Amino acid sequence: MTLSRLTVVGAGVIGLSCAWRAADAGYDVTVLDPAPASGASRVAGGMLAPVTEAWPGEEGLLGLGVESVRRWPGFAERLASAAGRPAGLRTEGTVVAATGTGDRAELDALAGYLAGLGREVERLGGRELRRLEPAIGPEVRGGLSVPGDLAVDNRVLLDALRAAVERAGAVVRHVEVREVLDDGERVTGVRTVDGDLPAERVLVCAGAHSAALHPALRGLVRPVKGEILRLAARAGAFPPPSRTVRALVDGRPVYAVPRDDGGLVIGATQAETGFDTEVTVGGVRDLLRDAERVLPGIAEYALVEAAAGLRPGSPDNVPLLGALGPAGLLVATGHHRNGILLAPLTADAVLGLLRGEPDPAAAVADPARFAAAGHGR
Repeated sequence: MTLSRLTVVGAGVIGLSCAWRAADAGYDVTVLDPAPASGASRVAGGMLAPVTEAWPGEEGLLGLGVESVRRWPGFAERLASAAGRPAGLRTEGTVVAATGTGDRAELDALAGYLAGLGREVERLGGRELRRLEPAIGPEVRGGLSVPGDLAVDNRVLLDALRAAVERAGAVVRHVEVREVLDDGERVTGVRTVDGDLPAERVLVCAGAHSAALHPALRGLVRPVKGEILRLAARAGAFPPPSRTVRALVDGRPVYAVPRDDGGLVIGATQAETGFDTEVTVGGVRDLLRDAERVLPGIAEYALVEAAAGLRPGSPDNVPLLGALGPAGLLVATGHHRNGILLAPLTADAVLGLLRGEPDPAAAVADPARFAAAGHGR
């Protein structure tokens, strides 16, 4: 058996990235998803921000993110060439703003933590931040500049990935997969709403829905709800920032990610409420309240969209990249808030697994780390 065929379950940013790279490398790839390029990937902010999202105790995740953002420019260039259209990468960098004394103390602690890890961060006062980004308002007392944290327009990226997948010869089928089938030793196929399909290798990239597809994934992936708003600058309104602006407002996180068309994506809500994707009044209120305190000019913007997505969380917030369960079952899921950030590294890691050449940078994400704890049984 050559194992040259790959069935990818899920066509978000992770599934499409892996499918494109595998098909481009000569594998016979079929992608199964009832609504390709939708879900969490479509409503994401698109931040490539491993440094400004760093948290003590998550050094493994920070290392993954820093390595993946290093690969992003090459990934975007290669994708744009393969797709014949832009990949949506923005390289202006990120600033982090703090409104009150407590917020600034928290950012100072973050800067000290990152400096101890050798990450590039510059402390700035409020006036210095406003010189960089005049859209930042007077309530901001200080913050950080992190030039290495980038951003990407997620919808431009998804369009490019779909084009690249098709150009590489992969087949995309609009069908829902209910489970991955095996004979106790190896994968035999997938069960869809339209019937069973044979498969010799299956890559599960179904985001928050991954855990339901095979017993080996049970308990390893859960849905984490996030709400976002899309704003558009109207004529006469103060121009949006050129950099991603992350902020702490009385201890609450909020972010604003600029788009090439003059728009902004506002987000930061997080809730564990199962598979609920309804936008709440409270979520919209909180996002607008906090974002306006940092960027007061957005009061004159148009609110063009409110949406919610389900991030796929793992028990330790590190994704699952590797072989799991029966022979032939591969997983690339559990990316939580870092799916777009980790797309280049994930695609490299999956291609390495297919070739029998594991990517050392992805070792921390090996699903085998959960075996001793009894997960996935």
